[in-house]
Amino acid sequence: MQASRKIEFVGLPLAVYREIAAHLRQLEGVQVSLISQSSQEFDYNQSQIEGLWIEFSSNSSISSQQQVEEILAYYESCYGNRREIAA
Repeated sequence: MQASRKIEFVGLPLAVYREIAAHLRQLEGVQVSLISQSSQEFDYNQSQIEGLWIEFSSNSSISSQQQVEEILAYYESCYGNRREIAA
C-alpha cells in the first residue's frame, strides 16, 4: 500500500523546501517531489514552490514515517504555518 501527503509551508523559500526534501529523501521508502507554484499572479511574498508531495512506498517503515513527522515538526517550529492539503 502506498500512501501520499501534500504538505505546504506558507511563504517558505525555495531553498528551504529543497532542504526539507533532501532530509526526507534520506529516509527509506519515502519519495518527495516539489510542487511548483500554480498561482498565475506574481507576488514577492509568495514562494516559488507551492508544497511538497510526500509518498510512502510499501517498504517504508513506521520508523521512517515517524521521522518524517519529526522533520516536518522541526521545520514548522522554525518557520510555522504548515498545512496538510487533502491529496
